[in-house]
Order: sequence, then structure tokens, then C-alpha cells
Amino acid sequence: MEEERKPADHFLELIRRSRRGKFKVYIGMSAGVGKTYRMLQEAHALLRNGVDVKIGFIETHFRKETHALLDGLPIIPRRRLFYKGKELDEMDVQAIINLRPEVVIVDELAHTNIEGSKNDKRWQDVMGILDAGINVISALNIQHIESLNEEVKAITGVEVKERVPDSVLREADEVVNIDLTADELIIRLKEGKIYREDKIETALRNFFKSESIFQLRELALKEVAAQVERKVETEVTKSVAVRPERFLACISSNHETAKKVIRKTARLANYYNSKWYVLYVQTPKESTDKIALDAQRHLINNFKLATELGAEVLQVKSDSISNAIIAMAEERKVTTISIGKPHIKLSQIILSTGIFNQLLNKLSANDVDVIILS
Repeated sequence: MEEERKPADHFLELIRRSRRGKFKVYIGMSAGVGKTYRMLQEAHALLRNGVDVKIGFIETHFRKETHALLDGLPIIPRRRLFYKGKELDEMDVQAIINLRPEVVIVDELAHTNIEGSKNDKRWQDVMGILDAGINVISALNIQHIESLNEEVKAITGVEVKERVPDSVLREADEVVNIDLTADELIIRLKEGKIYREDKIETALRNFFKSESIFQLRELALKEVAAQVERKVETEVTKSVAVRPERFLACISSNHETAKKVIRKTARLANYYNSKWYVLYVQTPKESTDKIALDAQRHLINNFKLATELGAEVLQVKSDSISNAIIAMAEERKVTTISIGKPHIKLSQIILSTGIFNQLLNKLSANDVDVIILS
């Protein structure tokens, strides 16, 4: 009965995808590179070609050249609501679905909706619009991609709170990088074309330092290149059968290290467009009645992070972490295992010579690579 259900589920998935809207995302290294401007230019081009395009939500930040492009474009009114005594507005998702334009422009994909909205995040709204068969053009900055959170924080010293799961970008049919040189971007900032005058100096000390821009630009270029690579992998027929990559991230209850291992493995899996897993082996020392409450809470948060980044979370109980890893690698046909560097608890357990050699020999026999992440 189970075998009969699988082909039917697969066919239903194909039908769903054929009815789904197409999704285009503009990515930039920072605010001010011209993502919104480019989306509005594209909206005008579509309109001239007879396409029913509407503005679902746009944020021009009152930049003169960008704001001028709103003229002549049909705009769907925003939904007004009161929050903490203030009248605020949000994108009217239901109005978009009711009007059913061919294409809708939705800015600021990483935006957090006002409390009481149907969805917490705008990217969730966009997924609903796509499911309704409406094509969406959207935009976000590279620092809002979930798996890049640690790298962006290291580059800028700022932890970005509004983030989009990598799985959302994987849904995109087209990803386009809007690129500027560091000098061009800083000139735009100083000319007041990005932020108001009272915010310019603060911006120059944070995201808009030359060295930060260079690194953020590199991240943006790499991300778009990886998206193109994924398209080639999935859409171009290969003449030679290749063993599909599958990653297994092994984590312990060490919160900070586990987060880094999860995010770095997510980046690897995204690059190869591959399935990946996060494994936590609960030893008797970390049974529910022995593990600290804060460690339990951190584990739950890390499982949630892994799920948001597209992983399947695996939890097993075992006296032997190495045996559990080997068993899970064989069961899930894993090609690469990633663990944290030796000072973490997990490695303290498995990196004793005899046990680690046993693990390496077994994994080597099955052509499984091991990556120790810093």
C-alpha cells in the first residue's frame, strides 16, 4: 500500500509545482545597490509588454530616483492596522490573491510582519502567493540569508535579526545579483541616496566600511554563483551518473559550536543542492534527567534552526557516538560528515585514537568524507 502511495504523492507534487507561480529574487550586498530600482524598472517593462503586473509592497525609502518609478504602476493598497497605539500598514496578501495579477512585486523579503498578521514573516506571505499561482519578483540583502548569519556578524560586527531560510532561495526560479563597487556604493551613501543625512556616519562605521563591502560583495557573488550551479545540476541532463552528495552534521549540546556546524553544513549542502541531516546522539550522560535545562533549550533551538535551513533532524540514543554516526551514515547513504573542532564535547568523546580510527576506517570503506569544522 505504501509503494502505491509514493507514485501518487510524486504526481501530486508535480501538479502542484506546475500550478505554482514563478519566483525571481534580486540579491544585493547591502542596502542602496539598486534592488528596488531594478524591480520597478522591470515592472515598467512588463507593463509595456502587456503583462498584468502590480505592486504588492514596495519600500522606496523616499529615494528620489526610485520613488519616481512608482508613477504609472498599479499599486495594491496596503492593509491598515493598529499596533501598540500606532496605525501601521502591511502588504495585503489576501487582496493580491483575490486580484490574481500575473506578476506581483514584493519588496523586503526578510521583513517581519506586525503581530497579529497571518504569517510572522513576509517570505511566508510570498510562499502563499506563489502557491496561489501568482508570479513574484522580490528582493533581499545577502546579510538576511540564515546560513550566512555568523559570517555577516564576523564581517560587520552586527547580528542581523531578520533572516530568511535558505530553503526560500532554493524555491527561486531565478536569482539575480545587483552589483556595485565599494567606491560606487560609498559615493551613493555620502550623496544621501541611501540613508538620511543623520544616518550616514553610523552607516559608514558599520555595513559601509570598504573592507566590509568587499566581503559582503564576495558573499553575494558566491551565493548567486551557487544558485546557478544548482540550476545546472538540476536542469541540465548529465551523461554520467554521479553519486548524490548527502551531508550529516554531527552536533552535541554545546550551543555555540553546534550552531556553527549547522550553518556551515547548510552552506555546503546548499552549494551541492543536496539532502542533509543533523544528528544528535544522546548518551546516558545527557539523558533527560541529567542534562541541564539550558542545554535542553539550546538543543531544541538548534533543531529548529536546522529544520529552517532545510535539514532533517535525527535524534538517537546510544552508548557509543561513533557507532551511532556510522549506523546513521550507512542508513542515510551519507557522503560527507561534518563535526566541530576537537575542543567540543562530541570530539572529546570520539577523538580518542582507537575509537576515532575505527570511525575513520569504517567511513573510509564506505567512501564517506569527514570534515572537521573550525
